Amino acid sequence: MNWISEWALPKIKTLFGSREVPENLWHKCPSCEQMIFQTDLTKNLRVCPHCGHHMRLSARQRLEATLDEGWQKIELPKAPADPLRFRDQRRYSDRLRDAQVKSGMDDAVLVGHGAIEAQRAVVAAFEFAFMAGSMGAGVGEAIVTAARLAVLQDAPLIVFASSGGARMQEGAVSLMQMPRTVIATQMVKDAGLPFIVVMCDPTTGGVTASFVMLGDIQIAEPGALIGFAGARVIEQTVREKLPEGFQRAEYLLEHGILDMVVKRSEMRETLGRLIRLLRDAEGEAVPAAA
Repeated sequence: MNWISEWALPKIKTLFGSREVPENLWHKCPSCEQMIFQTDLTKNLRVCPHCGHHMRLSARQRLEATLDEGWQKIELPKAPADPLRFRDQRRYSDRLRDAQVKSGMDDAVLVGHGAIEAQRAVVAAFEFAFMAGSMGAGVGEAIVTAARLAVLQDAPLIVFASSGGARMQEGAVSLMQMPRTVIATQMVKDAGLPFIVVMCDPTTGGVTASFVMLGDIQIAEPGALIGFAGARVIEQTVREKLPEGFQRAEYLLEHGILDMVVKRSEMRETLGRLIRLLRDAEGEAVPAAA
């Protein structure tokens, strides 16, 4: 028996009379399977209040939760659409159009600039719902643009990564984004600016194998899946059973691949503190104590 449909919804309908009850009033946590009010889940930044499971955020929600009020979205250069005229079961151009309509984005990364706790910052956030956050020419252009803007504004670059890897429909064009993004983030470092990466669930494939692992500070959200190849592929290759929790954020922290694992509710404060520490370490003037 489904107690939500059989008991809870009739009770709610009785309370509110004949008005329709929204179907998305509740959300089931994929980890503990507890039911959560959508409004409570939104207020809690899509973190389960029962078990602490971090569900996926949209790119816009990332920017809104990270940047101070008044941040601005950056218009990104248009990348060539369907450069290989790729087709499998469907045309790539049709898949791309559907993803753009559903997400309201041109590609899988949104870039904004503003401030984090009153300190300038440029933030790029991946949208996993856009073709699994895969990296094609559009994503490469977004990271390059974000890096150039960070240098121009003398601001740190922060990337929230969530991706399945390179976009297969763009073939070698997508693979070329790996060196492009590495060079772009190196521009930020050469300018003496902090480059901070936050790995969200999941961060895999060619995105992990390129610029994501080059941050000055490597952060991950709790429980995030991080790696290059899948665990099953690795087990078949090395012919060994992998340890429990392999490729999860906590395991990687224990083995020195990450600098910290930070809860979403503490992410903005942590980033603000890191920016202050890194900029002060670079020799910026520190305000005199009153």
